Amino acid sequence: MRKRNSEQDKIRIIAVDTSTDLARRLTDLLGKDKVDVYRETSIDRVLERFESEPYDVLIVTSAAFEAGEMDGIVLLEVIAAKSPVTQVLFLVEPRDIGTAMSALKAGTYQYAKLPIGDEELKLLIKTSIEKRPVYGTNVFLESKKRRIQFEKLIGQSQAMQDVYRQIRQAAATDIPILLMGETGTGKDLAAQAIHEQSERKNGPYVAVNLGALPSELVGSELFGHEKGAFTGALERREGKFEVAQDGTIFLDEISTVDEKVQVSLLRLIEQKRFHRLGGKRTISTNARLIAASNQNLPDLAEQGIFRRDLYYRLDVFRIVMPSIRERGGDIVLLIDEFLKRFNESFQKNILGIAPECISLLESYDWPGNVRELKNVIQRAVLVCEGEVLLPSHLPPRFRPGKRVTTKVSFELGTPLDEVEREMVVRALAATQNNRKRAADLLGISRRALYNKLKKHNIK
Repeated sequence: MRKRNSEQDKIRIIAVDTSTDLARRLTDLLGKDKVDVYRETSIDRVLERFESEPYDVLIVTSAAFEAGEMDGIVLLEVIAAKSPVTQVLFLVEPRDIGTAMSALKAGTYQYAKLPIGDEELKLLIKTSIEKRPVYGTNVFLESKKRRIQFEKLIGQSQAMQDVYRQIRQAAATDIPILLMGETGTGKDLAAQAIHEQSERKNGPYVAVNLGALPSELVGSELFGHEKGAFTGALERREGKFEVAQDGTIFLDEISTVDEKVQVSLLRLIEQKRFHRLGGKRTISTNARLIAASNQNLPDLAEQGIFRRDLYYRLDVFRIVMPSIRERGGDIVLLIDEFLKRFNESFQKNILGIAPECISLLESYDWPGNVRELKNVIQRAVLVCEGEVLLPSHLPPRFRPGKRVTTKVSFELGTPLDEVEREMVVRALAATQNNRKRAADLLGISRRALYNKLKKHNIK
């Protein structure tokens, strides 16, 4: 192995195995002064690792490969494409040779059968290091520069960074996805982002708002119908699952469908087949399913309002979209984006927004979330005749003198450090960064506030 001259130049290896043996063995074989070995127990968090740090070698055992929920072959393809300098080694049990062949096609440098001797393992790693490319853009790390915007989603808060990470993980699989969150939080944009990040991006993306359809038409809309299947069915019609073939179908407001449609959806998910209404021919579908609900679907299933078996089929990978109240610091980013968008739409030249206007918007509770904020900015741009948005351009509920309150909620189990940081950020936003008033609002001294700003690296 070629000599490394500094701590920074040490070989970085990530070992993915269900036990600690492989990571410990690599450290003993290669020496702590030459390598840094990092360990994961399954492949599910590997993408998250690559988004934070570069790695020279990824070593995966077939046991860890099979243990993850993520599609391992897709994962290897993504790493091969986005981090070409990383060499991927596959250590395979004899019974898993077929998987090893698929892994080789997906971008694995080479594989070896287990058990493997020390010298052979050492030689394998040495050869992989020597043959790795000396150049190649690590798209994972470059993406850190673009984290304010991800596809059509906007936000740099930790809550949104978590969503971006989950979307990337979801896009690397074909399993059903359940999006949950309050109305207006961007579940439709998240579904589009999953599609655009996935291998299906060249296929159709079909969105169906089930809540906007009369209940008697939902079945026909999803599965299609034959001519004469019911009164008014004057011709055969393809359903959305047929239209979404080789792509993604997004079912919004899934909680609104009736029992009959729930049964049909359950059968479709289990069998990947369905019939048009009034039809006898079996139609196969490979459309990737993403469902969304602004209702608490687990509670509805517990109450018997929504079928439990269908809920369990949908809730394979859940992403919860955060409300604006949970997205500290994102409101200004969203305002800027909407201001640019509506300046163009209405052919205006509004240069900015007054500080007192921002203060009113940041201290509002936003029950309608991003959708409500978008509508408020749209209205403000439309009525503004000058170059700056003022409080007078906002709807009456925002006018000075109106008592605008804000609520902050946290899930039980949120670390206290995160709660404290969020409360400090919210207090500063509500007081237009007036630190004395923010300290008073929090019930602490100004000195204590400065200590918390330093502790949480809040500028």
